[in-house]
Amino acid sequence: MATDTALLKELRFRTGAGVLDCKKALEECNGDIEKAVDLLREKGIAMAAKKMGREAAEGRIFSYIHSNGKIGVLLELNCETDFVARTDEFMNLGHELTLQIAAAAPAYLSAEDVPAEDLEREKQIYRKQALDEGKPENIVDRIVEGRLKKFYEESCLLEQRWIRDSDRKIKDIVTEHIAKFGENIVVRRFARYAIGE
Repeated sequence: MATDTALLKELRFRTGAGVLDCKKALEECNGDIEKAVDLLREKGIAMAAKKMGREAAEGRIFSYIHSNGKIGVLLELNCETDFVARTDEFMNLGHELTLQIAAAAPAYLSAEDVPAEDLEREKQIYRKQALDEGKPENIVDRIVEGRLKKFYEESCLLEQRWIRDSDRKIKDIVTEHIAKFGENIVVRRFARYAIGE
């Protein structure tokens, strides 16, 4: 089956995958570009998952000060090589993450970073809220779990929905970049400062 050059070019632009991978994906998906994107993302994510355990000791420190001078962010973003750290795409990823932190004000990096006492306090609050709302005891635990999921999505950077595309979480953006670069990318830490907070 002949591959449409325009589709091939668009698929490469959208996924960052190589020509042969894009061509194969388009052939497998009978020219359906959306299915091809999904297929490459699945493969990319699978490849990225293998790279996530590798050491990422290079990288950059990124900073952002909001135009009103009242919000500032510092971020350490790591990768495996200085070559990747110097690319425009890595620099753009770091910048986008600082904008996300400034706008969405996460308190933690990931769900695993929420201290046990904070987590327990949230659970107790959600349990009391559910009981005060008159919810039956037998469904309170499910309600608590649902509210905890929302808590993670609001409070943890990697679980937050990206401010530029709410269909994607920050961890998805990072994973996509791992697949594109072919090396591990780690958001090591961040700090957000706001006047009066």
